Amino acid sequence: MLFAVAMTFIDQTIVAIAAPDIVRELGLSTSGMQWVVNAYLLSLAAFFALGGRLADLLGPRRIVVVGTLVFVIASVLCGCVPKGDFAQTWLIVFRAVQGLGAAFLFPAALAVVVAVFPVERRGRALALFFGLSGALTAVGPLLGGWLTGWTWRAVFWVNVPVAIIALVLTALAHIPDRRRSGTLDTRGAVLIALGMGLSVLGFQQAYAWGWDSVFTWLCVVGGLAVLYAFTRYERTVRHPLIDLRVFRDRAFTMDVVVLFFAMLAFVPVFFFASVYAQVSLSASPDQAALFLLYFFVGFAIASQWGGRILDSRGARPALRIGTALGAVGFALWAAKMTDLSMHDQWPYAALAGAGIGFILAPASTDAVNRAIGASYGEVTGITQTVRNYAASVGLAVYGAVLTHVNTDKVTDTLTGRGVPPGQARGVARDITESVTGNGDAAPPTGTGPAADAMRDAMAAVRLDFAEANRWVFYGMAVALAIAFLCARFHPGGRVDGREPTEAPMARATR
Repeated sequence: MLFAVAMTFIDQTIVAIAAPDIVRELGLSTSGMQWVVNAYLLSLAAFFALGGRLADLLGPRRIVVVGTLVFVIASVLCGCVPKGDFAQTWLIVFRAVQGLGAAFLFPAALAVVVAVFPVERRGRALALFFGLSGALTAVGPLLGGWLTGWTWRAVFWVNVPVAIIALVLTALAHIPDRRRSGTLDTRGAVLIALGMGLSVLGFQQAYAWGWDSVFTWLCVVGGLAVLYAFTRYERTVRHPLIDLRVFRDRAFTMDVVVLFFAMLAFVPVFFFASVYAQVSLSASPDQAALFLLYFFVGFAIASQWGGRILDSRGARPALRIGTALGAVGFALWAAKMTDLSMHDQWPYAALAGAGIGFILAPASTDAVNRAIGASYGEVTGITQTVRNYAASVGLAVYGAVLTHVNTDKVTDTLTGRGVPPGQARGVARDITESVTGNGDAAPPTGTGPAADAMRDAMAAVRLDFAEANRWVFYGMAVALAIAFLCARFHPGGRVDGREPTEAPMARATR
């Protein structure tokens, strides 16, 4: 099962490193590239609960196989995207199909782990499962940097051998396919997918449409309204897609809230730090991957400590430590970005990674442990849906902030060099499109005052881009600071899974 889910977590971040090469070859727009990254996360969030429910109804082994096949076929098609006007649509569509396959695969794989481990060993098994899966998210950029040296298409094709191994091991494991009675809540599945899609669309397009646009807020508010309608509807269904009564457990609620704010930073950091390294620091894809290694080292070490704290004292101490470290780490990292020195930033990147490491596995495991065996699927559906939706929102919001701030700063730089304000604004938007999409701030060709000013100003443009990214990373620090405030309301207590008959979900059902 770890082989199977390895693909889904690596693909959350592996594309970030390859993004400049993808845009350069296919000619994607800035928002188009962000959608390539975000379509996967959004689809994964929107259909995760549906995948868990299908695993209950049809059997987890069968859904693991179906999800793996859908995922790997979509991966191959992503790598085979043709050049031309249709390239952006092709890539976004099949990235979304990848997310659908992952949404089927992950909850079914977790259901298998829950089924084959006895209660007294289940807590450690789940901690290992969540800890390794979170670490694989951080491995994505490292693998992406290496593969991009050959061809960016390899970041998708690498899933083929992993999928083959996963399918062979699944066949050899002889996993029993236990099914449960019930019906599929199709209306709920449509509502949650529509609500998430609309809200993220509004955030993602805020730069293009403008924050004062009716369409922006129609999508954001409309999407959130649909999600509210989803929660109201789920309370009336006999077999809901997500049983929301588990939120009666305050510890579970705080676990989910902390995960939401932490994930606003965790997956987006790989995309924004990678592009920052390649634009402002003039790093190659391999060097950008090594830049992210600092973050991963802190994450990996802290994950081990966080697991031990969870086992001995419960989730609350780990969450408080992690959110505090993360907030401080991201803030200090943001402050050093304009120095344009990769070497000077590593302590703060590692500190930010350590903060996330203390949060991810303890919060996820504690949430799952607060349900009896019969409701592991529902609980995991909630936590993973929240995690991936938060990552999608983070990418959309921070992307809008980055493009807006960078355009303003480049406009000021060009007007300061004598370019008329109206012309400077148009040129600034072109530069923003170039650096945030291509990761390449090379001077353009052409003649005229605008082109001359752009050639003279490229060093300043790289600094402008660093300053714009600084606001993004300050935003991540704020998200972790809010998570810290929420962690203070966690009631604490250690759950070891030895009392499965009186778990919160069981009490809520009664």
